[in-house]
Amino acid sequence: MKIKTKLTLQFTAIFTGILLLFCVSVYYFSSLYRQNDFYGRILNRAYATAHFVLDADSVSQQQHALDQRLYFQMLPREVVKVYDQNQRLIFSEGDEEIKIPPGLLNQLSQQGEVRLDQGDRQVVGIRYLHRGQYHFVLASSIDLYNLNKLLHLRTLLLTGFVMALVTVVLCGMAFSRAALRPFLKVVSEVEKINASDLHRRLTQAEGQDEVAQLAQTFNNLLDRLERAFEVQRTFVSNASHELRTPLTAMIGELQVALMKKRQTEEYERVLKSILEDAQLLAQLSNGLLQMVQASTDSSKVQMTEIRIDELVWQACAEARKRQPHMKVEVVFANLPEDDNELLVIGNEALLLIATVNVLENAAKFSGTDPLITASIEVQPTFVHLRVSDQGIGMAEEDVQKVFVPFFRAESVRDISGHGIGLPLAEKIIKLHRGSIAVHSQLNQGTEVTITLPKLYEIYKI
Repeated sequence: MKIKTKLTLQFTAIFTGILLLFCVSVYYFSSLYRQNDFYGRILNRAYATAHFVLDADSVSQQQHALDQRLYFQMLPREVVKVYDQNQRLIFSEGDEEIKIPPGLLNQLSQQGEVRLDQGDRQVVGIRYLHRGQYHFVLASSIDLYNLNKLLHLRTLLLTGFVMALVTVVLCGMAFSRAALRPFLKVVSEVEKINASDLHRRLTQAEGQDEVAQLAQTFNNLLDRLERAFEVQRTFVSNASHELRTPLTAMIGELQVALMKKRQTEEYERVLKSILEDAQLLAQLSNGLLQMVQASTDSSKVQMTEIRIDELVWQACAEARKRQPHMKVEVVFANLPEDDNELLVIGNEALLLIATVNVLENAAKFSGTDPLITASIEVQPTFVHLRVSDQGIGMAEEDVQKVFVPFFRAESVRDISGHGIGLPLAEKIIKLHRGSIAVHSQLNQGTEVTITLPKLYEIYKI
């Protein structure tokens, strides 16, 4: 069921319930008021009959004349009956018969007043004391005038209810259509957006209502999708280029080698060249697999307690295997007294990859005699590792792109690499709820800061 139809039905049901309750209440209380009011009038008729019939010989002539005038002010289709203390009928007037239930006079003798309905006819009985003896007076009538008014009121209420119901349905349809028009416009605009035009945005984002919030949220989603698609396109383009370069070199070397027979030394040179290109391909493939692993859900990565200083020493040893000429100086900005202050929680293998990549980058871009400083600083809630070098550095516009996979700054184009070291390190650090930042100046060096939450802060999160 569409929301528009559901809103119309809900709106109609709520209004119908309220209107029905109102109509029933009006009719019920009007009927109750009519009944009680007419009972009062019949009660007056019963007393007027008692005064006229029983008190005629005990009151003045003037009072009897007054009682007589009151008595002859009859009600529609009136019937009155008077009984003595022995329940014998001594006076009766009225053309119609009323059914007197058995035991009614006994009940009247005990209670003093009785009221009952016989269809539209209402009956009132009273116990009247005359000359020391109780008499019983029954008065009955039909409220023809007010019953007709009540019937007319019921007709008006039913007619008004039906007309109001039709009006509510039509107004509900118009209301739901008007209320959902902004949402329908959002849906129409969303349907026009596809992968080729993610730059388009919803026009309903201006304002403070729910539709504007929905449009703003969707526009933010489109921003993230557009950035993700752009990164993906860049990644695929650069990855294809990086993979194609060594493959092209290998194919070229093999084609040239097979064009004619060559000396053993020449074949050895070709095989060594192909081996170097194959090793580059292996490094690149491993880097891509590591990036995929670093992008996984953190809940699926096994975490253990790690001392940051031991991790740094291990990373320095691993980096020296790859860059034998590098020199690393590990320093403590503020050595804590408690060794537990150096504990972080994470995956040792992944954090080792990130740290080694940062150290190896610093070595590669520091010239022939690189001196690298790895500084460990312990803060109340975080541990900082700063890796700085005095190498060639980068321009400011290049620093902003260092975490884009396969991006390489202009100043390092002639140095071998694939541009996946820092992007991989960033993914790993974010997986551990940390952060990584790069500060660099051209020809003055680079500083990479890795920030990881301390062990007890992880548990707080």
